[in-house]
Amino acid sequence: MTEEAGVAARWSRHLVKQVLIYAALVFWAFVSLFPVYWTITTSMKVAKDVQLGHLIPWVDFQPNWLGWRSLGLSPDTIGNVSTVRDEFVQRFMNSVVTAVGASVLAVLIGALAAYGLSRFRYKFLWLRNNDIAFFFLSQLILPPVVLALPFLVLYRELALLDSTIGLILLYTLSVLPIVIWIMKDQFDTIPTELDEAAQVDGLSSWGTFFRIILPMALPGMVAAFILSLILCWNEYFFAALLTSSNAKTLPVMVASQTGSQGINWWSMAALSTAAIMPLVLVGIMLERYIIKGLTAGAVK
Repeated sequence: MTEEAGVAARWSRHLVKQVLIYAALVFWAFVSLFPVYWTITTSMKVAKDVQLGHLIPWVDFQPNWLGWRSLGLSPDTIGNVSTVRDEFVQRFMNSVVTAVGASVLAVLIGALAAYGLSRFRYKFLWLRNNDIAFFFLSQLILPPVVLALPFLVLYRELALLDSTIGLILLYTLSVLPIVIWIMKDQFDTIPTELDEAAQVDGLSSWGTFFRIILPMALPGMVAAFILSLILCWNEYFFAALLTSSNAKTLPVMVASQTGSQGINWWSMAALSTAAIMPLVLVGIMLERYIIKGLTAGAVK
């Protein structure tokens, strides 16, 4: 009887532990997803519903296409000519080009730098491999506002103001430390014996990297690419500082949804929803690579 009581007690403690874990996960999921839910529902509210803080569609308020209509993206306006929609499409394409271009360039350069730091030994004055890797990572400590004036002057002299190329180069520089950190950790998990075996079979260092090591590090590259894409897609400060009309991105357009009577919450929410969706789709399509990158030690 005592043994049965002990088993029941252990089972009860295990059940309570499981319930608490799942309750915490559900609570955290709610906290994480509520801003997304609030943004989507706000895009379908009128001013009165926004001011009163109504949350539940068809219960607290009747959904309305006001936010999407102001952008020319509602079902009743999608077929009509809209200058606001044309501007949105242009800003959206600017964001796609700059974010994807900078992420691809950062992953290519970062993978080469990370492989070198992982496989070779460098010595420059007192700096060694770990010091160089820390130097790259330490660049993230520098606040962006410190670089505002130097980049503004530099881009003016190089005629890169209000250009997509200028943003791509700057975004590449911004996310490169993170990419190097992630990819170095990924390459460190791949045994060096594979490099040695490939070179014994006649491959050069470049051949070993591109034909053997890089395919094995693909999950880590995808994880680095997605993180870079998110950071570049959401970047606002330099996009607002270094662009004026041609190269403006979606975050700048979202922040500009203000009028003489205040913030147009419905328009801002509709724009934010449209800006969120591409990242959601990318995350869904590349989910298996993200999981592989995480389990392989690509992200600490």
